[in-house]
Amino acid sequence: MRKVTLDEIMGLARYEKIRDEFRRRIIELKTPRRVAVGDRVTFVFKNRETALFQMQEMLRAEHITDIDKVRFEVAVYNDLIPDDRELSATMLIEITEQAEIRPALVRLIGIDRAVSLHIGSQFTLPGVFEGGRSTEDNLSAVQYVRFPFSAEACTAFRDGTDEARLVIAHPHYHAQTVFSSETRCSLASDL
Repeated sequence: MRKVTLDEIMGLARYEKIRDEFRRRIIELKTPRRVAVGDRVTFVFKNRETALFQMQEMLRAEHITDIDKVRFEVAVYNDLIPDDRELSATMLIEITEQAEIRPALVRLIGIDRAVSLHIGSQFTLPGVFEGGRSTEDNLSAVQYVRFPFSAEACTAFRDGTDEARLVIAHPHYHAQTVFSSETRCSLASDL
C-alpha cells in the first residue's frame, strides 16, 4: 500500500475547512474495520486513509507547523500503513475500571504471542507486534500488530469461501471472532 507523502499533508487552515467531511468519511470507513474479539480487546484495522486522518488530526491537535516536525509525524504514521500482502491494526485492550487496569494488563502479558488470523483450516497467520510495548512485567493497552500474508493466503482471504477469524489464545484470555462479510470486503481491498 502506498505511503502518505509530505505534499499530501494539508496546512492547518485548509484542513479545518474539510475536517468535518473528512472525519465523517473516516468514521464510516472505520466502522467495518473495527473488530471486537471477546469483551476486552478490539482491533482497528489501518489503511492509507485512516493513517492520513491520524496524521492530520495529530498535527491539528498539537498545532504542528514546523516542516521537520510534520515530516516526523508523517514517518511515524506511515509505519501504521500495511505493506503489500499485509493487514495492520491497532489492538486496544479496553479496561474501564481504573483500579483494574494494572492487574488486568499484567494478567495479559504475553498476549502479543497469542494473536493470530485464521482463514479456514488452511492458513494461520500469527500477529507480528511492534516491539517495545510489552515486557516481562508490563504491557501497554495499545498495541500495533501486522498480519503478513502469503500469496495463497491473500487469494483465500479475498475468495471468501472459508471463514476468516481473529483468534486470541492466551492463558487468561480466550476469544475469537469471525469477520463479517462487510469487514472482510473492506480488509480485502488492503491486500
